[in-house]
Amino acid sequence: MGKQKNKINPQRQRTRFSKEFKLEAVRLLELGQKPASQLALELGIQRNRLYKWQEQIRKSGASAFRGPGRKPLNQQEEIERLKRELKQVAEERDILKKAAAYFAKDVS
Repeated sequence: MGKQKNKINPQRQRTRFSKEFKLEAVRLLELGQKPASQLALELGIQRNRLYKWQEQIRKSGASAFRGPGRKPLNQQEEIERLKRELKQVAEERDILKKAAAYFAKDVS
């Protein structure tokens, strides 16, 4: 039924890093004591991976690096998502109210 993937190099394993390692790497990057290239070389990772981890932390904060695969969101993350959605909907509503008031005034 599904596609079978043939690995080009089946002996090669994907390197996995712990959440603590990622957080510490980004902390060192943000300290700015060493260039990103040198820091990445010392840590044994690619430079752009450091920047990706940094961006994930900026976007997700404490909920970054939840682990492999998609895990179900816990209650706090769901509440945060709903608050963001509510804020967006409230802004849209306010814009529509202002537009309706503007056009109602224009017709009179």
